[in-house]
Amino acid sequence: MKKILKVSIIAALFFIAPVVLLAQSPPHPNGGSGPTGDNTPVGGGAPVDGGIVMLMALGSAYGAKKVYKFRKGK
Repeated sequence: MKKILKVSIIAALFFIAPVVLLAQSPPHPNGGSGPTGDNTPVGGGAPVDGGIVMLMALGSAYGAKKVYKFRKGK
C-alpha cells in the first residue's frame, strides 16, 4: 500500500509541476507589443541551426563510440 501511495504522489508531482513551475511569462504573439517592437514569430527569433548541428555531431560521436566498444568486445 505504501509503494502505491509513493508512486501516485510522485506521478501527481510530475503532472502538476510543469503547470506550477513556469520560469517566465509566455512570449508576445505576432503583432503584439513585444520588447523590441518588431514583428518576430511566436517563440522568438533565435537561430536554431548551430545547436542542431552540435547535437547531431555529439550524437554521432557517441554512437560511433558505442559501436566501437561493441565490436571490440568490451
